[in-house]
Amino acid sequence: MPGIHRTDIEAALQWWRSREAPLGGWTPHDAVTQLSALLALLDRHQEVECDEASMPAHFRGPWLAWYDSLPDTPCIAICSTSQGDALCKGCGRTFAEVQHWPEMSPAEKRATWRRITAEGTAWRFNRYAERAQERAKPQP
Repeated sequence: MPGIHRTDIEAALQWWRSREAPLGGWTPHDAVTQLSALLALLDRHQEVECDEASMPAHFRGPWLAWYDSLPDTPCIAICSTSQGDALCKGCGRTFAEVQHWPEMSPAEKRATWRRITAEGTAWRFNRYAERAQERAKPQP
């Protein structure tokens, strides 16, 4: 099972630093304190990921609040896996990732997001980037 990568913890920390209002029972100050402490622990143990299943609630809560602010799926409604492709041309996920997405944990989903973003070959990152931005907006 993938862990929560340091880059996601850093992104959550920056997101909380830009917030002014509490969210999910967390004040920005408390969330920044907890996420900074988590990064310090990773540094001390020379780790780049922390285990999602055993992450203490005081670290997990602020991270999940950030995670919930992100688009859930990379889907842009152009699915080539339904046409038999092993890798979707639209979002970049494998057939298995598309099929099992609803059951995947937040860390597993973020690992997939990191991979497809690093590859940058999916249509969501080039010819349909505008469509991906529209799908990322919160629905009323």
